[in-house]
Amino acid sequence: MIAHLIRWSVRNRFFVVLGMLALVGAGLWAVRSTPIDALPDLSDVQVVIRTSYPGQAPQIVENQITYPLTTTMLSVPGAKTVRGYSFFGDSFVYVIFEDGTDLYWARSRVLEYLNQVQGRLPASARSALGPDATGVGWVYEYALVDRTGRHDLSQLRGLQDWFLRYELKTVTGVAEVASIGGMVKQYQVLLDPVKLAAYGVTHAQAVQAISQANQEAGGSVLEMAEAEYMVRASGYLKTLDDFRAIPLKTAAGGVPVRLGDVATIQIGPEMRRGIAELNGEGEVAGGVVILRSGKNARETIAAVKDKLADLRKSLPPGVEVVTVYDRSQLIDRAVENLTRKLVEEFIVVALVCALFLWHVRSALVAILTLPLGVLAAFVVMRFQGVNANIMSLGGIAIAIGAMVDAAVVMIENAHKRIERWEQDHPDRHLDGEMRWIVVTEAAAEVGPALFFSLLIITLSFIPVFTLEAQEGRLFAPLAFTKTYAMGAAAILSVTLVPILMGWLIRGRIPAEQANPVNRWLTNIYRPAIDWTMKRPKAVLLIAALVFATTAWPLSRLGGEFMGAFAGGGGILR
Repeated sequence: MIAHLIRWSVRNRFFVVLGMLALVGAGLWAVRSTPIDALPDLSDVQVVIRTSYPGQAPQIVENQITYPLTTTMLSVPGAKTVRGYSFFGDSFVYVIFEDGTDLYWARSRVLEYLNQVQGRLPASARSALGPDATGVGWVYEYALVDRTGRHDLSQLRGLQDWFLRYELKTVTGVAEVASIGGMVKQYQVLLDPVKLAAYGVTHAQAVQAISQANQEAGGSVLEMAEAEYMVRASGYLKTLDDFRAIPLKTAAGGVPVRLGDVATIQIGPEMRRGIAELNGEGEVAGGVVILRSGKNARETIAAVKDKLADLRKSLPPGVEVVTVYDRSQLIDRAVENLTRKLVEEFIVVALVCALFLWHVRSALVAILTLPLGVLAAFVVMRFQGVNANIMSLGGIAIAIGAMVDAAVVMIENAHKRIERWEQDHPDRHLDGEMRWIVVTEAAAEVGPALFFSLLIITLSFIPVFTLEAQEGRLFAPLAFTKTYAMGAAAILSVTLVPILMGWLIRGRIPAEQANPVNRWLTNIYRPAIDWTMKRPKAVLLIAALVFATTAWPLSRLGGEFMGAFAGGGGILR
């Protein structure tokens, strides 16, 4: 069947070449549009529920918030693990789903069960889902710095919370912008217990009065002179004096008791559980940009940078936006390094082919199939959703050396066939249709064996696909791309390679012994082969001893899941 495919490809070479041109166009599109990241996403499909219960101790949060939520989330379809954490004033519940679960389907299921349990939670507790991001969504971090001293930490945090945060959330691909550091501005009411007792005002009355005073109310409409007037009462608290004027009760003689009579009203910072400090230079405010799940990290970071460049014009004088962490630097370095290594591999393979074939145009046959195989791998990656990262590009790098094996063997066989034909027909010149027949038969002779040998190499990574969880998510991109590249090389070897051979293997074809490299290597390995064939038992014994010597080093080797990566950036802690 493979031999028939080779002959069909040669007879219909116009359509085969046309298909290859279409592959080149699709491959270039895939290379330009495939998402790029430094590493594959190793995180589980998870949904985070954060519940704020201000002022409560961790044990109370555990009993009243975390426990009801975790026990309810255990029955969510597809959930394999539920983890709950209780902190001072906050509860975090992580619902981890089975691999392959759609994130947005998981969020909708969690939201359904959250609605069921909401009635069992305290009235002052507020639950919300975390952003639709993954564990590696932290892609960019910045700090707001004022080296002139014109703005304090509360003003910097206000710029972050009410200006930068909302603007950056409009960027495509951004799931959340988390604010860190600085001081959150608060209106603080410090009740005096002695004055409360003297005026006969309780703590609950003061709290209720404040909540009722800070609101708006509508009063329908009033029709006057054939016109409607909307009635509303605006009672938002805006200044400290507004707080002080809140009435609590009426004392004897009709004298009102105001909040300012029993409390000290001031503006101060919210209680902090930590600080943000930049490179040992002092406290700062800042933000962390979280990438939406499945989005292109490098494109999103570039859009965030462009947005920040525009927003800098609107910042007060003296305020700077300092980049602290930028994953695009790691992405660019990793991809650039691996791309450079791929180019070096291309060059080495081209030189080796030219050196051993001793015919530049014949070497071009093998060299031209390499980029086509890589482009085919990128097309499948793009449609499958595998992004370009260290592991996926590493799979292509592993495959490059083996992708040209079939082409090299097929070219050598064509050389032999042409040399034999010229010896049998010394008075004739091999040209025209006869050349195509000789080249096609040379390809058909070794094509089936070469095709299946490449398929065996293609299937060699099947055990990697059986890996699960984080190890599966780490190595699957490598196995996918290596398999795609080798599969493409196998198809090209029985379709395009015979056509390129017919076009490029022309002129004077050197004999194998005419290549000085081949002669030199033959003189080296032939005595070794003769010696091993005469002493098979000794060779097997030596091989067993060499294999046994690896036992001790293997038992002393350490191991870790992943090596260290230098992400770059400053220190914001």
